[in-house]
Amino acid sequence: MPDGSPLPAPFRATPSALAQVAEIAARQGRPEAGLRLAVEAGGCSGFQYKFDLADAPEPDDLVVAGRVFVDPVSLDLLQGAELDWADELIGAHFTVRNPVATSGCGCGVSFSVG
Repeated sequence: MPDGSPLPAPFRATPSALAQVAEIAARQGRPEAGLRLAVEAGGCSGFQYKFDLADAPEPDDLVVAGRVFVDPVSLDLLQGAELDWADELIGAHFTVRNPVATSGCGCGVSFSVG
């Protein structure tokens, strides 16, 4: 940045999300695997998040802390977003806090952009 401050991370994951990825990978017998996060067309708001376990990143993926893989097309819709793990009364799940999203659905899995 012109003022010398560091650029914000294009995408980040909380320590609890990273710990949960490691735990899921270990339970699946794939301790080196990571979480692939992608954005796809669909869902009730236009776009939806897709989560998959992946053994390795693709060559052009953004790799976050060695455990989360985001492809460049999805990254355009995830600029400045954060992956977290929520363990709530209604269930435990990954959540994405996405400043690019202008609205979302109640399930938290789909969103739209302006």
